[in-house]
Amino acid sequence: MTKQELAKMIDHTLLAAAATRAQIKNLCSEAKKYGFASVCVNPVWVKLAADELKGSGVAVCSVIGFPLGADASSVKAFAASQAVLDGADEVDMVMNIGAAKQGDSDLVQSDIEAVVQAAKKAGGEVGKNVVVKVILETCYLIDQEIEKACLAAKSAAADFVKTSTGFATPKNSDGKALFNGAMAEHVSLMRRTVGDEMGVKASGGIRDARNAAVLIAAGANRLGCSSSIKILQEWED
Repeated sequence: MTKQELAKMIDHTLLAAAATRAQIKNLCSEAKKYGFASVCVNPVWVKLAADELKGSGVAVCSVIGFPLGADASSVKAFAASQAVLDGADEVDMVMNIGAAKQGDSDLVQSDIEAVVQAAKKAGGEVGKNVVVKVILETCYLIDQEIEKACLAAKSAAADFVKTSTGFATPKNSDGKALFNGAMAEHVSLMRRTVGDEMGVKASGGIRDARNAAVLIAAGANRLGCSSSIKILQEWED
């Protein structure tokens, strides 16, 4: 895989709470320079990113229900619609994690459906096919829960399943912090579960080319990274 091909798999990401206008403009400038698939920004920055990236071929991605997934479905749906009308081409929604943990697959699916339908409807109004990715927050889930969440996302007609927000705070029984990002075994499980009909996005803790290569080999066809440029510089064609 060439550097250019890798760049087209990367969502160049800045979701920090303290991100500034200047930083978002710089993110967009970098995305245009390196040819990333998209920039991923919080909803408040969608209009700015859309203006900065107009005509560049770089998509605008935004996050919905981020990072907890605990908003009401109607709120997530409204936020998705607004993001698309503001200029987003893709939305990454956090599913109802609590519902997944309690085994309520119907609620997980209906929550995703609300966002998918709202985003696609808004996309139709502005003449674009919006991509919806569902963040599972795999660090909180056991394998069976990951499988069920993937199937719910597939049934809800989402386009991708995604591993992580990068903002989760999982701990073991002793209170020790656990890794909260993308793991190859989870990516592999997600790919096996959804098959070739959906995308799989790995996100969270991807800081070097070696890790990126492992996740791609496991089945990821999109990566969410804030270390995008470093990864590209390290990549060997």
